[in-house]
Amino acid sequence: MTSTQVVAPVLVRGTHAPRRLPVPHKRAIAFFVLPFGALFALFYALPVGYAVWQSLLVVEREGTFGPARQVFGGLAQYEQVFQNGPFWTSVGRVLLFGAVQVPVMLLLALVFALLLDSPLLRGKRFFRLAFFVPYAVPGVVAAIMWGFLYSPNLSPFTAVTSNVDLLSADLVLWAMANVVTWVYVGYNMLIIYSSLLAIPTEVYEAARLDGAGQLRIAWSVKIPLVLPAIVLTTVFSIIGTLQLLAEPQVFRSFSSAVTSTFTPNLTVYSTSSVPNFNLAAAFSVVLALATFVLSFAFLKLTQKKGVQ
Repeated sequence: MTSTQVVAPVLVRGTHAPRRLPVPHKRAIAFFVLPFGALFALFYALPVGYAVWQSLLVVEREGTFGPARQVFGGLAQYEQVFQNGPFWTSVGRVLLFGAVQVPVMLLLALVFALLLDSPLLRGKRFFRLAFFVPYAVPGVVAAIMWGFLYSPNLSPFTAVTSNVDLLSADLVLWAMANVVTWVYVGYNMLIIYSSLLAIPTEVYEAARLDGAGQLRIAWSVKIPLVLPAIVLTTVFSIIGTLQLLAEPQVFRSFSSAVTSTFTPNLTVYSTSSVPNFNLAAAFSVVLALATFVLSFAFLKLTQKKGVQ
């Protein structure tokens, strides 16, 4: 009977840690990363930096009719932002909008994606196109179209619009929510449906062998496996909610209930039109930070639940 010797690694004092292997194809990596880096710096980093710089400036005049000049004002613009009641009212309005509209939209997107992935549905190509077509309509065009449908004097559905004022102060926010839901359900459905297509068929076969039906497979197999896609669409929806602009801007021509400070982005747009670019830049920076905090907090919350 022969015995084998196992040679264990020996650590010798004075020896250095192994060197890192050189990264191959550095020039090729730089060649492919450079276009993205240039576009990122030109169209994202520089505008953000410019907005931050503009938010730190104030306009001063020498006398009543003296020439205006910009000087460094520190956090003076941000003091006005935090003292601006209509701006924070608009933030609360879009948060309420998102708390209702985003779950409804993602629930519909999930249901449509599950229907498309179900073997019981026929005509999948037609329904996939029908669900996605509204996203191909530009947001401004969709808002104008729905605005006409909501208007009592222009809508073909006068039996509804004559009895229910969808453009009133109480309902106009939810009328916009309907427009956003109609446009973006198909977009989010496509992301979730793509995630469903990536699930191995062996998982479904194992579930069927265990006696699971289509509803049980959808609830216990499909939905848990597409949770990352649902989280992704939720983050996109949070960002989009705080950037709501096209719909309220168009609806201002249909309803007097939509003011120039109805949403945070509309407040920024109206402030820059005065023009007061420095205060508008401060609004933008605060809104961007709020969007980042909400998105990051949601990601952290979902990660903790996933670990538990």
